[in-house]
Amino acid sequence: MNAATPRALSATAFATLLLVALMMGANHVAARIAFNNGVDVATAVLFRSGITAIVIVVLLQLQAVRVTLSGRHRGFLLAIGLLIGLQSLCLYSSVARLPVALALLAFNTFPVWTALWAWLIYREPPSRPLLMAMPVILVGLALALDVLGATSGLGAGAQWTRIGSGVGFALAAAALFGLALVLTQHEAGTVDGRFRTATTMGIAALVAVAAITLQGGWHLPQASAGWWGLAALTFLYGTAFTIMFTILPRLGVVGNSAIMNVEPVFALALAWLILDQVIAPVQIGGALLVVGAVMVLGLRKRA
Repeated sequence: MNAATPRALSATAFATLLLVALMMGANHVAARIAFNNGVDVATAVLFRSGITAIVIVVLLQLQAVRVTLSGRHRGFLLAIGLLIGLQSLCLYSSVARLPVALALLAFNTFPVWTALWAWLIYREPPSRPLLMAMPVILVGLALALDVLGATSGLGAGAQWTRIGSGVGFALAAAALFGLALVLTQHEAGTVDGRFRTATTMGIAALVAVAAITLQGGWHLPQASAGWWGLAALTFLYGTAFTIMFTILPRLGVVGNSAIMNVEPVFALALAWLILDQVIAPVQIGGALLVVGAVMVLGLRKRA
C-alpha cells in the first residue's frame, strides 16, 4: 500500500468505486442463485477464484510485471492466500444460509477484527474513532439480524436456531479477512498489488480444490439458472477485482476505499428485486447504521 496523502476522488473514480461495489453485491446475489440450483460453496469458490487468478496472471504477463520476493514474503503470501481461501468458503457459506444483505452486513464487521488482530499481533492500540464506532456497528448489526426475534415473532431462541450458523460463518469470514488485511499491511505491503492478488486468488482456488476433495467431489448446477448464477458470480467477481487492481490505481484511488462498503446496500436492493428477499424496516435501519459507521471510519482523514 502506498502511503501517499489521500486526494479528492474524481467523478470517474467515484463512479468506478460504486460500480465495483455494485458488482461485488451482485456477485453474492448470483452466488445465492447458484446455491439454490445445486452448486455447493467450494465449487463456487473454485470457479470464482481460479478464473480470476488466471485473468490477473494474463494481465501480469501482458504488462511484463516482474516481482522479486524474499523468503519472508513467500511465507506470508502463502498464509494470506490460505486465509482468503477460508474466508471465501465461510462468506459463501453464510450467503447460502442468510439473506444476502444480512450475510454481508455481518461480514462488514471486519474493521473491528482488523483492529483486534493489529493489537494482538503488532501491539497497535485501536484508534479512538474505531472504539467509538464499535458500539454503533454492534447495535446496527443486532437490529439488522433481529437477534431477539422481535421482528420475526420467533423469539430469540428460535431466531438464533434459524440464523446462528449463517451469522457464525459471516463473522468467521470477517475475522479471517481482518487477519489477512493486517498481515498484508505489515508483511506483504511492498509486494506489487497485482501479483499479490494473483497469488491470493490462486491459493484460494487450491483451498477450494482441497474442500471439494474432502467432500467427495464438486457439485455443478442442476438447472440452467444455476449455470447462469455460476457464470455471473465468476464474471462479476473477476471483473470487479480486475478493475480494482488495474484501473483504480490509475484514477488516484489509494487502497480500498470505504465507498465500496455500500456493497450490502446494493445487495439488499438486488436481493429484493431478484430473489424476493425482504427484511423489515427496523432491519434496514440497522443495516444503514452498520454501513454508515464503517464508511465514516474509512473516509475519516488520517494523519
